[in-house]
Amino acid sequence: MSDRIEQEEIFSQILRAGRRTYFFDVRSTKADDYYLTITESKKFTHDDGSFRYQKHKIYLYKEDFSDFQEMLKNATKFIVNEKGTEVISERHQKDYKREEVAEKVPEAFTDLSFEDI
Repeated sequence: MSDRIEQEEIFSQILRAGRRTYFFDVRSTKADDYYLTITESKKFTHDDGSFRYQKHKIYLYKEDFSDFQEMLKNATKFIVNEKGTEVISERHQKDYKREEVAEKVPEAFTDLSFEDI
C-alpha cells in the first residue's frame, strides 16, 4: 500500500481566520482506522511582496478525543471567563477578518459552520 493511499483524506473542513487557516482533516491509518490532523497554516509576506507559509500540525487519535475535547473546552472557557471574548491586541484585530460575535462561548465546536469546505 502506498503512503498516499494510507493517508487519504476522508473528511476535511477549513477555517480561515485572517492570516491563519486551520485545516481539520480525517485520514485513514494502515489498519483502516481514522485519525484527525489539525493544521495551522500562517501566511508571512516578505518586504519584496513574496510570501511563505508556516505550518504546524497536530495528530489526534480516537483514544485521546474525549480528554482532548474536555481540556480544550476547559481552557477556552477559562480564557473567556477571565478575559471575555473581546480581542484586545491591536495587531490581531488588523488580521482578524470575521465579524464580531456575541459574548457567548459555543457549547461544542461541532456547532460551527464551515462554509469554505
